[in-house]
Amino acid sequence: MSFPSVPITFELNGAPVTVTVSPVARLSNVLRDDLGRTGTKVGCDAGDCGACTVLVDGEPVCACLMPVAQVGNRRITTVEGLANGSLSAVQDSFLRHGAAQCGICTPGFLMAATALLERNPTPSETEVEDALGGVLCRCTGYRKIVEAVMNAHLPDRHHNQPPDAGQAVGAAMLRLDGRPKVTGEERFGADVRPAGALSVAVIRSPHWHASFSFGDLDGFVSTHPGIVAVYTAKDIPGENRFGVIPAYADQPALADGVARFRGEAVAVIAGEKDAVDALDLSDFPVTWSELPHALDVAAALASEPFHANRPGNVLVAGRVERGDADAALAASQVVVTGEIETAYVEHAYIEPEAGFAAMDGDILVITACTQSPFMDRDDTAKVLGLAPEKVRIVPTATGGGFGSKLDLSVQPLIGLVALKTGRPAALTYTRAESMMSTTKRHPGSMRASIGADADGRITGMVFEGDFNTGAYASWGPTVAVRVPVHASGPYFTPTYRAIGRAIHSNGPISGAFRGFGVPQAAIMQETLYDDLAVKLGIDRLAFRLRNALRNGQTTVAGQTMESGVGIVECLEALKPAWERALAEAARINGEDRAVRRGVGVASCWYGCGNTGIPNPSTIRLGITRAGDLVLHQGAVDIGQGSNTVITQICADALGVPLASIRVEGADTAITPDAGKTSGSRQTFITGKAAEKSGRVLRETILRAANVSEAATITLEGGAILVAEGEARRRIELSTLSENAHGYVLMAEESYDPPTVPLDAKGQGKPYAVYGYGAQIVELDVDTTLGTVKLVRITAAHDVGRAINPLLAEGQIEGGIAQGIGMALMEEYVPGRTENLHDYLIPTIGDVPPIDTILIEVPDPEGPFGAKGLGEHVLIPTAPAILNAIRDATGALVTQLPATPSRVLAAMRRRR
Repeated sequence: MSFPSVPITFELNGAPVTVTVSPVARLSNVLRDDLGRTGTKVGCDAGDCGACTVLVDGEPVCACLMPVAQVGNRRITTVEGLANGSLSAVQDSFLRHGAAQCGICTPGFLMAATALLERNPTPSETEVEDALGGVLCRCTGYRKIVEAVMNAHLPDRHHNQPPDAGQAVGAAMLRLDGRPKVTGEERFGADVRPAGALSVAVIRSPHWHASFSFGDLDGFVSTHPGIVAVYTAKDIPGENRFGVIPAYADQPALADGVARFRGEAVAVIAGEKDAVDALDLSDFPVTWSELPHALDVAAALASEPFHANRPGNVLVAGRVERGDADAALAASQVVVTGEIETAYVEHAYIEPEAGFAAMDGDILVITACTQSPFMDRDDTAKVLGLAPEKVRIVPTATGGGFGSKLDLSVQPLIGLVALKTGRPAALTYTRAESMMSTTKRHPGSMRASIGADADGRITGMVFEGDFNTGAYASWGPTVAVRVPVHASGPYFTPTYRAIGRAIHSNGPISGAFRGFGVPQAAIMQETLYDDLAVKLGIDRLAFRLRNALRNGQTTVAGQTMESGVGIVECLEALKPAWERALAEAARINGEDRAVRRGVGVASCWYGCGNTGIPNPSTIRLGITRAGDLVLHQGAVDIGQGSNTVITQICADALGVPLASIRVEGADTAITPDAGKTSGSRQTFITGKAAEKSGRVLRETILRAANVSEAATITLEGGAILVAEGEARRRIELSTLSENAHGYVLMAEESYDPPTVPLDAKGQGKPYAVYGYGAQIVELDVDTTLGTVKLVRITAAHDVGRAINPLLAEGQIEGGIAQGIGMALMEEYVPGRTENLHDYLIPTIGDVPPIDTILIEVPDPEGPFGAKGLGEHVLIPTAPAILNAIRDATGALVTQLPATPSRVLAAMRRRR
């Protein structure tokens, strides 16, 4: 039922406004679409995520649930109203504490926090958690948000200034792109809509596997005023398939006659915004004929191939084999065997996929949230029949990605509409669309056996893992190859055989998700390590130390680790917390109560970048005639901090104050290809390219001034001042010639890690640099209810060199929160959990205190010794939680997540 528009007057951020809109319009839409207050974010339109929180007469409400009629003559405050010329105390505190990462949820937290602080300027941790519990975050792990709110009253505002020359690396400086995240000025995919843009709606399959045909599409358009066109697969001008790995590219932008999973796009409708908003998509003329389908691995292996060009439903198998593992197990003193099953896990970033496309002359410009602009450009160009240079990808701020925004989503659809109509086209996925159509973490079915000798030394391991890669390949081949390399954990394993298979089904597409299958494999391996330690009567931490990889030893892939192995240092750093936690657990459990304390430990390693294949990044650094120093930094920052960290590296390599550098962010037209933001590669690989560019430009300047490496460089107006001792040189930039990029001095350097491809037995040098970590989990299990309450997590992670300790801590806390979800609550059930109400992710009250220990074991390959971090931090959390549950109850949960019913079932099986 529609309602006529009426004028509604209220106060917005201290000023009266009147809007003429439908009285039942969502307040969130009115604020964003009619009043331009896009600082109010929309993540779900259902009141589940809290990103749209605003203040109404000083009280926090979800603007997506409030009809605008209810705010007549009331006071509305949005995030844009918090800063009156300067940041409010809580906005400043969020910056100081690193509480804003991707920034999509930040306005919601700031509004809820503002309401709390107006009532209580010095709240307790419990009061903060209660007040902010309705807002979800997927990046930060909440701990820094809690600290920021509790400390907002402290007087140390604006204390953290950019570091001086040579002091950027290692500085816990504020995020360079932080201010717009806390003011609401940051622009995400749905925050910009060109004037006159068409809206795009997507018709999706309601079935897991079905053939389909269309009815009278021209009639549909003609009978719906305002609808401009309908496009299907036959309208795609190029090659209708894409994929992140070209050899396995198999996904159509629009399915052609057969849909292989629920939610697959089969047609797009383009029209004026009001007309598209009013559509009833159930009237669309499409007829479906269901086909046999399989959602799990067992059923898929027994089914006919889902892809005609493949002989079966095994997409690919990866293998790593070293020595005779079966013989080693047979000769072992102790052998343990187990099986683990993990679930689909949804990325659940708070920003659904969004963007717009428009023609700029003969260039198709797509502005959208993404983790991989150059991959987007090339795949979109192929689908639309364009040369790559005729497509430009301009990434917006990206409100979380974690791997799923590596794959195409809106790009070819809005690109098709803009190309066909000549008009801009915009599309924002609904939360349900995002969750049904985008990639998930691979469900894994894993089996393994590990042996040890009487001294507690690992003798061999055999691992098999089947991973449900869903309807299309996506990153399935990467998971199948990466898992066997990592399934041994960061331990010396002399004999080994591991096989990982990616298997097609009609389930959701499984892709990249913070670890590429390694978190699943670590659960299998680390729970068996606890079995071995207990059977051998060895302390569980000591058992891991005994077998930890060390410099000079060889990995299961045959790679001799010459230097930089930091797992021993991580485990050693946990010893005090381990001894304290065990003593505390013994005291508590001695009271013989139903709630039992458990302590668990687990380790991780993770190769940074691609597995044994080229993986380059390129950075450009230039100086203009006016003396502007510009860093073209193409690594997309999705909250992890690459804009800041890479600039810190570059500043110290060049030898200038960080504040003198202006950053040009990712854009395929103006930044070189820095590769995708995934695989914990950007700090290491793009950072190395930035270091090289800084050093080359420095050498150029010093050579021009005829001074030594000891000289200092200062940019002053249109000149460079070079000083060495008493000597002074001045390079007048106006006298120099500009190059094609508009720079008078420039360095553009690339870095590709030195790796060796894996052979048929998985032997080679898959990664140049690995990161390491270990975590202790303390938790309580109610043995009557099966509920688990986390008490504390202690995390030691080897980062090589902490380029920015503040951001590194934030990455660790955020990864741990996602590991908590994987272990205890997150299970995407296809067709049932397509919202943030039924699909549970950790809230602010689910993440316990986290003690972070940054370990620095430099690797000579990394920039200033740095290693990657983002993926590693999630890996040990789930196995440490499972080991702690078993420590408390004696029962191992073998099907994740460890919900109360599964904890109780495991306890019953043990009894």
